[in-house]
Amino acid sequence: MNITLRQAIVQRVQNKSNDELQEIIADSIGGEERVLPGLGVLFEIIWQHSEANIQNELVETLKGHLP
Repeated sequence: MNITLRQAIVQRVQNKSNDELQEIIADSIGGEERVLPGLGVLFEIIWQHSEANIQNELVETLKGHLP
């Protein structure tokens, strides 16, 4: 059975508590570059399931912290 990277990342975080998910994200931020695809998949899920106003807030937060 072949699974994609996206599927493997989703399987890794399934059934985690809120605290566990927060820890996974916090540990990945500023870490090794190899974790960036995982953060991208998690952000993709957040983006796809967020209302437009939340998406706008995310974009404004990003824009406000870019050099």
